[in-house]
Amino acid sequence: MSVAPRRFDVLIVGGGHGGAQAAIALRQKGFAGSIAILGDEPDLPYERPPLSKDYLAGDKPFERILIRPAAFWTERSVELLLGRRVVRVDAAAHRVETDGGEAFGYGRMIWATGGSPRQLTCSGHDLPGVHGVRTRADVDAIMAGLDGVTRVCIIGGGYIGLEAAAVLTKVGRQVTLLEAQDRVLARVAGAPLSAFYEAEHRAAGVDLRTGVTVDCIERGEKGGLSVRTADGGAHPCEMVIVGIGIVPAVEPLLAAGATGGNGVAVDAWCRTALPDIHAIGDCAVQANRFAGDAPIRVESVQNANDQATTVATLIATGEAPPHAALPWFWSNQYDLRLQTVGLSIGHDDAVIRGDIAARAFSIVYLRRGRVIALDCVNVTRDYVQGRKLVEQGASPPRDRLADAMVPLKELL
Repeated sequence: MSVAPRRFDVLIVGGGHGGAQAAIALRQKGFAGSIAILGDEPDLPYERPPLSKDYLAGDKPFERILIRPAAFWTERSVELLLGRRVVRVDAAAHRVETDGGEAFGYGRMIWATGGSPRQLTCSGHDLPGVHGVRTRADVDAIMAGLDGVTRVCIIGGGYIGLEAAAVLTKVGRQVTLLEAQDRVLARVAGAPLSAFYEAEHRAAGVDLRTGVTVDCIERGEKGGLSVRTADGGAHPCEMVIVGIGIVPAVEPLLAAGATGGNGVAVDAWCRTALPDIHAIGDCAVQANRFAGDAPIRVESVQNANDQATTVATLIATGEAPPHAALPWFWSNQYDLRLQTVGLSIGHDDAVIRGDIAARAFSIVYLRRGRVIALDCVNVTRDYVQGRKLVEQGASPPRDRLADAMVPLKELL
């Protein structure tokens, strides 16, 4: 006789920021039903941004990046089903199956799986010494392999690649960074910010090259590696770190009939096309008013947490305002604190406040005269005050925006 699968009132698939926040918010909102977090990693839910910063640098032990200690989950009756990966979703039967052959039923499901590091497709992408940066295990492997490594080649000039370059340079490694586009941060920032960070990294000793694509990775001399580029270049090293984005982990949902492709489509309450299934975080594609209502994936802790709170509120109380939070991001590189608010996608003007040479400035992005985003480097005041400009779509005079002596709050 077959045994019915264990069933939870809410099954959260994914133990990252979004999944953890969903469970926390459900209890905060008074939800008394059974909750389980099913995650593919063996660790308690932990913060991911420090992986390429403080954790990689050895400045923060793992215990300090836990989202909550083990006792927290026990005290709130949140069951942790760790080291399991969902491979099949039966939406009609309200159940999932894992890679270990287990089955779990649910009343409502919150899909918060994020994604896996996008891999190179060239030959040699899977050689020993080639690493991604997404999980604790990824970074532990990098740290364990650093002994005897003098040269590191980083592929990808986004936040992950630049943050890793800053840390590894700080600990005395020779770093080469290769970016396929004509500037770093091309997907998320304007050209002035890209130029600034390129100059900072080069001044710190990083051999940073843009407009180069990787042809293959080969075994080099004495057990090392060599990254060969399409322009005929060869970059010998002992370790390669690949930071070229993520692939959303949504295959089981799409196979079950959810709408999507590069992520799973959700509405303003993070509901998928499947009954009683929500999706949040890096894997969710949602119309965003700060991107002109275009459907996009927002890869940030803030977005995952805010979407989790929307879903938890809806489940716990039966109603919730639609998710419409203003996106914000941050990055630490060397002694530079970058704080971003809004989305600069589609900007047609950029105003620089402050002195780039002094390493304390802001870039205000506009579209048709309205403020849509700010990048603030070591200027927290602009970041805090600029939020309202973005939220309100303000259209202040350009000369006043450019005057760093004028507080942004005066331009509302």
